[in-house]
Amino acid sequence: MQIVTTQSVPGREIDESLGLVVANTVRARNIGRDILAGLKGLVGGEITAYTQLMVEAREQALRELEAEAGKLNADAVVGTRLMTSNIADYVAEVYIYGTAVKLK
Repeated sequence: MQIVTTQSVPGREIDESLGLVVANTVRARNIGRDILAGLKGLVGGEITAYTQLMVEAREQALRELEAEAGKLNADAVVGTRLMTSNIADYVAEVYIYGTAVKLK
């Protein structure tokens, strides 16, 4: 299945729009990562533990979006958008949505 941010799939024509598909994941930081992040904050630079946490969250949200589109027998998801937000202290959400479509 193709998941694209554009309104169409390059080289393909959309036959039918199947509707909105959404997925999200909520992740909490852990104390071990927080200690390392605090130390890294003193000297600056990338906090790789948090980067990895967000990579894993994004990949999970993408898998779930694909599964939701699959339930509709979609060939692709177009107009895909991804957002992040803080739900509470130490808790972040990755939210992804797009339009499931059938291709000709």
